[in-house]
Amino acid sequence: MFHKHKLFEQLDCTAWMGSDSLVSSSKAFDTRYERRHSRWYEQCLMGMPFHFVVGLPAVLMTPPLMMHGGDFWRDMPPGLATTLWAVSAAFLVTLFVLHRMTRFPSTQASMYVVPLVSVVFAATWALLLGAERFDEGVLWGGYAASLLWFFLGYAGVQRFRRPRFAVVPLGEARHLVESEGSGLYRLEVPRLGSQRIDGIVADLRSDALNHEWMRFLTKCTLHGIPVYPIKQIDEERTGRVRLEHLADTELTTLLPSPLYSACKRGLDLGGALLLLPLLAPIMLATAWAIRHDSPGPALFVQWRMGHRGVPFRIYKFRSMYSEGEGKGVASGEDDSRITPVGKIIRKYRLDELPQLLNVLKGDMSFIGPCPESMDLSQWYEKDVPFFSYRCAVKPGILGWAQIEQGDAAEAEGMTVKLQYDFYYIKHFSLWLDVLILMRTLKMITTGFGAR
Repeated sequence: MFHKHKLFEQLDCTAWMGSDSLVSSSKAFDTRYERRHSRWYEQCLMGMPFHFVVGLPAVLMTPPLMMHGGDFWRDMPPGLATTLWAVSAAFLVTLFVLHRMTRFPSTQASMYVVPLVSVVFAATWALLLGAERFDEGVLWGGYAASLLWFFLGYAGVQRFRRPRFAVVPLGEARHLVESEGSGLYRLEVPRLGSQRIDGIVADLRSDALNHEWMRFLTKCTLHGIPVYPIKQIDEERTGRVRLEHLADTELTTLLPSPLYSACKRGLDLGGALLLLPLLAPIMLATAWAIRHDSPGPALFVQWRMGHRGVPFRIYKFRSMYSEGEGKGVASGEDDSRITPVGKIIRKYRLDELPQLLNVLKGDMSFIGPCPESMDLSQWYEKDVPFFSYRCAVKPGILGWAQIEQGDAAEAEGMTVKLQYDFYYIKHFSLWLDVLILMRTLKMITTGFGAR
């Protein structure tokens, strides 16, 4: 009541004062909020335009200037012109992929600059081998310039553009904590003042969200500051779709894209046909080592839950003693059932190589939720809601849950793993698959997630 009386007193005072005072008072109540990095020079320096206007010309011009001098453009040979077009295309492809990949949680684009730029320019070089003439020195100069540009550019953006969100301290939003990738500013009253933020986080389903807070959120939206529901921001920060949030969502909206599913099958088939001959010597050597390390077959075959709940037989290299297999649940890295060779092939994921046969058959994809055994699947279905929905896409050799969490065996750990699987299904796309592939290569070198 005290605040209401004070507000009435202020309004009465403005009625006795002049029109100038009334205008100044209305301005005090109608403060314009401003979003972080919304000014034109901030958007240019920290967005895509800067890469186009400054980055692309710098990467294109530096190598030919250093190798052919300042007059290279006056009498440009055909081979140099072809090379410059190729460098431009490689730069733009890299920029587009990095831009798409940074949308996903735990993604530091600077970590993927070297492998991505290397792959794109290697593919460009392979394509140029079919051309009559091209300047190989300028091409690899463009490669070095692109590496330097993207690494410094994205490393700088990640350092200075750490997202900052204002939190409405009501409902589930009260329990939000700061993460490594973003900061939080907790609001005490429905007002931003001079704060510049990237967005507002609120529990829009909370009964405590009164009219005053709703007017504040509306005003922020009108001034270009986005308002994020708690479940959306939680998903973007953690890379998981929580089961309690999934219950509020129509499951049909999470169905994967049929178009990308068809395209992905073509990529899986082509990749398996290409990799099998290349990996055949490694597979033969692994099978030989397994047979000489412990008695039993080299392959381990088991029924697993497949796409749309259809069982299939999975092929893996045996990593346990024959008499210790079939129990379904691993007990950690020190599991006594794992053979000496098994520890090595698990660490570097060599035990997964026979699954290329499952990819050829169409039972699996290269990337997707890890397939569980039929016994474990039936057990999880009793304890974990929505477990079967992970079968909406084909299971995979690699997966989002594996790189974020590692392998899980207990029902509690499986619940978290399931949340990662739902995130993958919801964001089912080529860009997420590329990110998983690149992060898996890093995981293989460290052995993280091996069970």
